[in-house]
Amino acid sequence: MTESDGRPRVRMTGRERREQLLDVGRTLFAQKGFEATSIEEIAARAGVSKPVVYEHFGGKEGLYAVVVDREMSDLLERLTSALRVGHPRKLVEQAALALLTYIEEQTDGFRILSRDSPVASSTGGTFSSLLNDIASQVEHILSREFEQRKISTKLAPMYAQMLVGMVALTGQWWLEERKPKREVVAAHLVNLGWNGLAHLEPDPKLVTRPRKD
Repeated sequence: MTESDGRPRVRMTGRERREQLLDVGRTLFAQKGFEATSIEEIAARAGVSKPVVYEHFGGKEGLYAVVVDREMSDLLERLTSALRVGHPRKLVEQAALALLTYIEEQTDGFRILSRDSPVASSTGGTFSSLLNDIASQVEHILSREFEQRKISTKLAPMYAQMLVGMVALTGQWWLEERKPKREVVAAHLVNLGWNGLAHLEPDPKLVTRPRKD
């Protein structure tokens, strides 16, 4: 067997072929999304027949699920590591930088995760579920801070969702913008998030009251 340019074709092992298909699928899912990517296109890009893709993954859904699982594991490990040790302000900074670094280094992966395909939802691996996992860790950090400041720890879960949501949405915006630099974006996220927390009122009230008809 030879390539189209006359060179002998190198036969891949099963593991090598699986990794190649994952790389090809990851690129296409990032570029076109799950629905717009076909098994035919994946096979053609990898230079194999459709049955080879089915043999390794059982179909497009199986391939996509493995791609999502890998990206989820990578991002979760980065964020979990960032939240392990340090002053709460430093933890917020490290988590923001970890997400932005992942976006910069693994752009295709974040593009896939942030689309939150229905297929990912059926396997339990969604971007929103990952954010909930991170929010649970942030909740414990905030609970300690709230207790010291005489603020109800029952509010910690809500504030954790607010903080994580702020960072995640900023990350999705920065995915396309890519400016300012990630360190600058992280610094501003911490500026808003931490300085906001530092001046929390124990019992905030709305300045404007709803009108009563």
